[in-house]
Amino acid sequence: MVGPQQFRDLMAGVCAPVTIVTTMDEGQPSGATVSAFASLSLDPPMVTVALDRSSSLLARILRAGRFGVNVLGQGQDDLAVRFAQRGVDRFASAPWCIDHGLPQLLDAASWMACDLARAVEGGDHLLLLGLVTWASRTEAAPLVYGHRVFGTHSGFASPPPRIPSADVGATMGKG
Repeated sequence: MVGPQQFRDLMAGVCAPVTIVTTMDEGQPSGATVSAFASLSLDPPMVTVALDRSSSLLARILRAGRFGVNVLGQGQDDLAVRFAQRGVDRFASAPWCIDHGLPQLLDAASWMACDLARAVEGGDHLLLLGLVTWASRTEAAPLVYGHRVFGTHSGFASPPPRIPSADVGATMGKG
């Protein structure tokens, strides 16, 4: 079997979107940087997020039954690093608001609010299946993480304005 460090090194070469997953628990915002994120289904619109079983964010999401996904854009490396740190007020210098009852980072390239549909065991992580109930996006270049560095892949030179939408179907699966 492949060892943990060999697997970690192997997966470092796989580019992943950089997200900050958030929730509200007892009136307090909570969030963390997560690269284990993917779309799951178009009908119904669903995404997956994998969190370590020891994650305090995981415990809060399981209590709240909801989570938000802030998909970061090019140049938001500082947010990704801040929300990956322990022992700091992650929201202190990040512009954010409450959107559909969840913490949304105002400058994120895309945003979605999710109801927790199911938590599935997966080794030392839980895979959260989220039903997307609200989404908005921009055409901003996405922030990705690969080979242990931040980067992007896009034909856009600068981020255009946010495109809000109340119709999840209109924002999911197009683009």
